[in-house]
Amino acid sequence: LSYSADTVEDEMEMATVRHRPEALELLEAQSKFTKKELQILYRGFKNECPSGVVNEETFKEIYSQFFPQGDSTTYAHFLFNAFDTDHNGSVSFEDFVMGLSTLLRGTVQEKLNWAFNLYDINKDGYITKEEMLDIMKAIYDMMGKCTYPVLKEDAPRQHVETFFQKMDKNKDGVVTIDEFIESCQK
Repeated sequence: LSYSADTVEDEMEMATVRHRPEALELLEAQSKFTKKELQILYRGFKNECPSGVVNEETFKEIYSQFFPQGDSTTYAHFLFNAFDTDHNGSVSFEDFVMGLSTLLRGTVQEKLNWAFNLYDINKDGYITKEEMLDIMKAIYDMMGKCTYPVLKEDAPRQHVETFFQKMDKNKDGVVTIDEFIESCQK
């Protein structure tokens, strides 16, 4: 088996981080990325997070760079929780890759499942109007002054009222995953 200098360097890099990702082959099989793409993602991830895992504060800092015109902390918090699938307070490279794989290359069904999980803040299998409002407010905060025309204070609530009425088919005050997926597909 011949190793290129690059491969050896990759192996050594991976051995030095505190959290070593699963073999790239395994991630390649589980995700919709090629091995080369995974190597590029890993380099970027390790650059931002040398320890191999991202805590919520780091995640918020990284995210705020993308939305300097608004306050992205609350949305980043919800997003972090959606990426942190085992809810251990940190996002590993595997968590990151699997989330990204779904968001970028997943089927419509997979993307909608992911979005439902984001909106279901307390992870009880239902989206309430309050949860939807919390996410919507966070999105409006994050967009900041970018929205045009400048929004009225109650815009998020009105937005949610409209969405919720369409989604809550049986009018029981909660949106199930089936209701969510059906509404979004329409």
